[in-house]
Order: sequence, then structure tokens, then C-alpha cells
Amino acid sequence: MRLRHHSGRVVHLTHGTDLRPARDLPAVVEQLDAYAAAVRARQDVDTLGVSLWLPPGLAAALAIDARSRTRLRAELDARGLEVVTVNGVRYAQGDGSEAPDWSSPARLEYTLDLARILVDLLPDDAVRGAVTTVGIGRRDGWDEPQQKACSRILGRLSGGLAEVAWQTGRAVRVGFRPEPGAVLDGSASVAAAFSRLDKDRLGVCLDLAHLACTWEDPAAYLDRLAGAGVAVIQAQVAAAVQAAEPHAAAEALRGYVEEDVAHPVTTPDAGYVCDLAQALQEFPAGPWRVLHRVPWRSEPPAPLSATTEVSRTALRHLMDADVPGTEHLDIEWRYVAELAELGLSPPEAARLSC
Repeated sequence: MRLRHHSGRVVHLTHGTDLRPARDLPAVVEQLDAYAAAVRARQDVDTLGVSLWLPPGLAAALAIDARSRTRLRAELDARGLEVVTVNGVRYAQGDGSEAPDWSSPARLEYTLDLARILVDLLPDDAVRGAVTTVGIGRRDGWDEPQQKACSRILGRLSGGLAEVAWQTGRAVRVGFRPEPGAVLDGSASVAAAFSRLDKDRLGVCLDLAHLACTWEDPAAYLDRLAGAGVAVIQAQVAAAVQAAEPHAAAEALRGYVEEDVAHPVTTPDAGYVCDLAQALQEFPAGPWRVLHRVPWRSEPPAPLSATTEVSRTALRHLMDADVPGTEHLDIEWRYVAELAELGLSPPEAARLSC
């Protein structure tokens, strides 16, 4: 779906497809039928924006098979779906892993495969697309050899994206997702890292739940990125779980512990625990913010709360300017109507109920 900023510019609104592994093209089409097309029908819109997740094996196959890319584009068109962003954060199939990081050539190959696929899926009138990826790597254990390898690989990424644009006439940018515990986390680390990067083709994918877990003022965070010339390529609209008094909220917090998924915990004094289960054993001084995504404007059980106000402030800051602060928003579809508060509306304004 496309929204119109008050400047007249288009902001693409997308929602991610199911993150179960799809090992071949028929499986992708099955997911589009089972999920994305059904959402389009419920929203009563002519075209729905979706952000595909293609695991590495499938991405490598599609990147070299023009006929399969053409078929996928036709399947999207037939269902009233359009793709302007591709999710390249996850790598391993189905286990939530974000390895390898950007010190590995495998991450480069995967990301460029996604860029080559995306240029053939973009709508004819789209100016450019975006691939999202991890925030460089995990901060713990990140050493000088990894940093040197990463610098070389990111240079090759810029060159690869330039080659894609030269060969196809379509541009793709890559958005790195800052998050607690990553090399890219707070605004200072992002600004420092991008002082050495190609800011025309590379930027950030800003998950607003992750932004909340930095405890930075969202407007100041965004101003720092803008001052450093770092583009917000995509904003993912969600909130994190917050516990003002962790001891009193321990029982409710245990409901968010998952065996196979780590949910980092942060505190205002830059405290960081890699998983909620560990934090519930150590009990660092609160308040806590838990990196467990909560849909915008929904609330976890009391006495917990959500960082919805951080999301709202960040979105207003992105959209109140003369031009939109990002071209791509990713949000749960039941909250689309509320984006009217941000000066956004569909091209057919009657379709937005406020």
C-alpha cells in the first residue's frame, strides 16, 4: 500500500511475509496465497506492499534464474501485491539466527543476491528498493581482524550495488538494523560507523522497538543520524516491553521467555543482558526494556507496559518535516488507519478511516 506524505511524496507501507523457510518458488507462492493475499482482501485495498524473506539457498537460485524471477513477479501482480523491500536480516532457515555477520563474504553474497532479485520485482514506477540486514555483527567479541574484513566487504557491497544499478537501471539500497548488543546500536556508534561508509547506497533500517531499548530520546537519535548524513531507509513500527519495577513484574516477564529466541534486556545506565531468562536470574537494577516486539498500541499484561510513545515520537519526527524522513514503513496492518495522525494518507483518502 502507498501512503501520501503531506509534501505529496509517496511512502511505501509494507508488512513482512511469514518467516517460515520457503525452499523453492512454489512454497513462496503458497505463502503469498495463505497470508499476504488474504491480508490485502481484509484491508480492501487494490495493492498491498509485502516485504519478502527469501532464505539464502532460494535467493541464490533466483538470482541466477531470470525466468523464475519473472514468474515470481507475475504471481505477485496476479495477487495485487508489490515488493519494494526484501528482508535480509535472517540467514539460517527457521532458527532465527543472524549469522553470518558482515565480516563474512557469505553475508555479502546473500545481500547482493537479494538486490539482484529485487530489481526485477520492483513496480515499474518505483524509484528504488531496499534490502534490510543485520547491524554489522555482535559487539561482544568483535575484534580488529573482523573490523578490517568488514570494511573490505562493505566496500565490495557498495561496488556490487553500483553494478546492479548500472546493469538494470534500478537502484537498491541496503539498510543495516541497529540493535542492543550489536556493533551498530546507539546513535553514536551508527554515526561513527557511517563516517567511513557509502551513504548514497547504505543506511539504516530503524526498528523502533530496538530504538526504545537504547533509552535515547528518539528525536535526538534521529537528529544525530541526519547530522551524520545517515539515511533511514526503512522504519519498522513496533514497541518493546517495559518493566518499571522488574521484581514486581517478574511473573509477567517470565511469560516472554522463549527457549530458542533470546530477548535482550537494557537499562537506562547502558546496562545490557543478552537474554531475559538471564536477567530474571541476575535482576539488574530497573527499569528494564525487553527487546520483545509488541505491535504498535497494544499493551502487555500489567504491570508491564509498552514503549509505544517512543514509536509515536520517532514517527512524528520522521514525518513532520517538509519531506518524509523515510521512504518505507513496515507496520502491522490493523494499525494503518492511525497513520493519519502523522500526515499520511492513501492516494484515495476515503480509504483511510480515522
